[in-house]
Amino acid sequence: MTKQTILGRVAQLAKANINALLDQAEDPQKMLDQLIRDYTENIREAEEAVATTIGNLRMLEQDHKEDQDAALEWGAKALAASKKGDELRADGNATEADKFDRLAKVALGRQLRAEKEAKEAEPTIASQTEIVDKLRSGLDRMKVKLTELQSRRDQLVARAKTAEAQNQMLDAAQNIDVLDPTSELSRFEEKVRREEARALGKQELAASSLDAQFEELDGLGDAAEVEARLAALKATT
Repeated sequence: MTKQTILGRVAQLAKANINALLDQAEDPQKMLDQLIRDYTENIREAEEAVATTIGNLRMLEQDHKEDQDAALEWGAKALAASKKGDELRADGNATEADKFDRLAKVALGRQLRAEKEAKEAEPTIASQTEIVDKLRSGLDRMKVKLTELQSRRDQLVARAKTAEAQNQMLDAAQNIDVLDPTSELSRFEEKVRREEARALGKQELAASSLDAQFEELDGLGDAAEVEARLAALKATT
């Protein structure tokens, strides 16, 4: 995967509007779980890309420094060779002086090549440095976004559990007569009153039967009195 592709995905994911995505989701919790998995995987890929890019940048920087050091070293060698040639020429040894002058030219040529290579590497180093900075910045934003996603998911799960518990409590409450907590006692009291009324009815019925019997006895007594009086009348005539 190219650095440009990773950089584009990092920027896209870091700018993602989580709230808008959640508003469009049929199941926000499942969507958050999937987003967390996607972000975690993309962060892993981004970290690998950043590590690779940083590694390449450090190699370029190392090569650049080596070229700069080499340029300085070859410059010093050219200067030394040139001085030696001047000394030999001053002593009248032109042949040896020319030899050291040639060495100085070789050193200067290598110095120029090292300087050129160092200069040519500088735009690439600057570009790679910019890419690393952008990747690091995007990676940091992605990690912040992942933390936000995880927090939103935890909040959503907690709210769902609370709502479920409340619904269960309300469902249970619907089976209880909250307007009359003594409804069971009232029903039992009504049953007792019906039993008491039935007992009173039986008592009243029993009392009515006794009254009828006593009235019958009273009627028999009256009939006997009438017969006795009739007999007394007959006896006097």
